Amino acid sequence: MLLTRNVTMQFGGLTAVSDFSVTVEKDEIVGLIGPNGAGKTTVFNMITGVYAPTRGEILLDGKNIAGKRADMITAAGVARTFQNIRLFHEMSVLENILVACNLRAKPNLFESVFHLPGYRAKEKQSHEFARELLHSVGLLENAGDNAVSLPYGKQRRLEIIRALATGPKLLLLDEPAAGMNPQESYELMDFIVSIRDRFKISVLLIEHHMQVVMGICTRLYVLDYGITIAEGTPAEIQRNQKVIDAYLGVE
Repeated sequence: MLLTRNVTMQFGGLTAVSDFSVTVEKDEIVGLIGPNGAGKTTVFNMITGVYAPTRGEILLDGKNIAGKRADMITAAGVARTFQNIRLFHEMSVLENILVACNLRAKPNLFESVFHLPGYRAKEKQSHEFARELLHSVGLLENAGDNAVSLPYGKQRRLEIIRALATGPKLLLLDEPAAGMNPQESYELMDFIVSIRDRFKISVLLIEHHMQVVMGICTRLYVLDYGITIAEGTPAEIQRNQKVIDAYLGVE
């Protein structure tokens, strides 16, 4: 589903990410870990079009998306969440989902201005789809609530569901367990696996919570100062001396 080849990001004389290569298979959950400042979010920003990589290829389902606009990459099938929750604060829970639904609805400007039958049909479909998504994660009862009034864990779920409303093939999660207590983290693990299975998508996630990473990822990549120092299964990564020295430490 995702293949990057020697992707590099330079800012002037600083190389933030060097020759990063990753593969994510269909329906696979892959983790990207490493110390703060290792370049993990820069990788996400290159995949999603925030940055155009200095060099290298980013292939989504075989098509090179490197350097394309963010909206074009989203339309191609990539969605993401952020380390700091970025909901539309002045909108309701339902409205947050509807914003994302517009990408797939593709309303015609003329129909929208004059509220013609075609526009109304698309609006109805979007509302039904949004409510189905909210129902699937237990948020339908909160549909009319202001998004920022939700508890922290529900805000995280809402952000993930909003990303899913764009109809992605690949979902990028940037520290989804940040700020969660142990119980919320365990629930998040089940949630990520369930949406992978339900929506048949691939997942690439950045996470510092090792129980989450080791519990749901089939493979891991480890970055340190922009360089990949290890890749492998969770068990292999736990035993890798370079990773222990740079990131995991000794228990």
